[in-house]
Amino acid sequence: MLPILFLCLLSFPPSLHASDPPPRGYRINCGSQDEDTVGSIKWIADDGFVEAGNISKLNIPNMMPVLSSLRYFPDKSARKYCYLIPVAKGTKYLIRTTYFYGGFDGGNEPPVFDQIVGGMKWSTVNTTENYAKGLASYYEIIMVATRKTMSICLARNEHTVSSPFISALEVEFLEDSIYNSTDFKTYALSTVARHRFGYDGPIAGYPDDPFNRFWEAFKDTNPAVESHWSIASSHFWNFPPQTAFQTALTTSRGKKLIVKWPAMALPAANYYLALYFQDNRSPSAFSWRVFDVSVNEKTFYSGLNVSTAGAVVHGTKWPLSGQTQITLTPDVSSSVGPVINAGELLMMVPLKGRTLGRDVLAMEAIARSFNNPPSDWSGDPCSPPENSWTGVTCSQGKRARVTALNLTNFGLTGSLPNSIAKLSAITSIWLGGNKLSGPIPDMGSLKRLVSLHLENNQLTGSIPSSLGNLGKLREIFLQNNNLEGQIPDSLKRRSGINIQISPGNQIH
Repeated sequence: MLPILFLCLLSFPPSLHASDPPPRGYRINCGSQDEDTVGSIKWIADDGFVEAGNISKLNIPNMMPVLSSLRYFPDKSARKYCYLIPVAKGTKYLIRTTYFYGGFDGGNEPPVFDQIVGGMKWSTVNTTENYAKGLASYYEIIMVATRKTMSICLARNEHTVSSPFISALEVEFLEDSIYNSTDFKTYALSTVARHRFGYDGPIAGYPDDPFNRFWEAFKDTNPAVESHWSIASSHFWNFPPQTAFQTALTTSRGKKLIVKWPAMALPAANYYLALYFQDNRSPSAFSWRVFDVSVNEKTFYSGLNVSTAGAVVHGTKWPLSGQTQITLTPDVSSSVGPVINAGELLMMVPLKGRTLGRDVLAMEAIARSFNNPPSDWSGDPCSPPENSWTGVTCSQGKRARVTALNLTNFGLTGSLPNSIAKLSAITSIWLGGNKLSGPIPDMGSLKRLVSLHLENNQLTGSIPSSLGNLGKLREIFLQNNNLEGQIPDSLKRRSGINIQISPGNQIH
């Protein structure tokens, strides 16, 4: 599969059982109205994290409980549907989305749609192949939170026929040292593969991995061996689980060990690659082996000395494309062949622009002041550009700005908050034809405002005198409200401005 941002479509059987919960993070059972316990993991309902969508229950025998419900989003007018998760700004998180179609819409094939995280289009969700095999699908991305909430959104694309849906959402805390060679101010890491070599059992997560990363099985034609010595994951900055070292692929003395991993061909991109090794014998003066590591015939690490204590080598911004081949070439001094236990491969995804934080806070305050804002007024207001909030126009660039707001005749109720004055890049505000009430807030800081349409509402109070100080303002439409008082002198003195006050109002 080649989505907008490539990543491996990972899968697991719907009857998979989980163990105890990770210590920090959120495990959200989408569409569920109650807390569910699977094994010892507590999955919480998604109420309070999302406001859009409908729920559906799947009546399939032997279904993993967390996959027996889902939330789907039938509103075709919405540009995106978002979950908002409380996080700690500046902290690293693993975000995992899980999908199991189950024919909830009466169809035979899952819909195809996009997923967005933090205002960045992350990937296309296409679970058709896995669903045909009776498998659920999951996607992972690792990134640092830039705000106090993390938005994870679904959106329609040109291939979407039915309604986008989601079965489960997990947001897991990661220690600072994990993948710390990555510049997370510039990149996110999208999981392509994470495997235990020489192993053919079920997926390992928590409690084996304290951060609930999923380690899948990988075997090929190379001999598989088991380790005779346990090592502590805390000795390595990525905290690989002890189980990642329990099995390995190897070959005989003097031979190269060649592993074609991952199985799928990769698109040309830069990747984060981490490989894990351990001499599988019991500790002794002879329990070591030396070999060179190359990836696609390029040197990855020379003279790696692997003992029972284990070793990890990694590369950041490592260019890969097509089929990847890992070759371990033994040193002439080694009495045994090379060995490899596990690997992680993550695509480095350049971060796109997002909305300036001040504008985000202002737009969120406006959304709260409306009793019935558009259903897609959640997540990043401007990003991605094709999924900006309904009625919102933005500039482009590293930090997008809100430049126009047009919700004319949307049937809005509520009021206009003072925070609208924080949108210092806005040029037009068109909110006519609604049922907004309360006073017109001071907008004296909106120096770029050209057009203000608040006609045909239920606004009260007086006309703010600060409007007369906006040098670029060319039209003010306020007719058919309940305003009182006088036209401010600052507006009376202005020329070249179209002011519509009547009918309606009690303005002298």
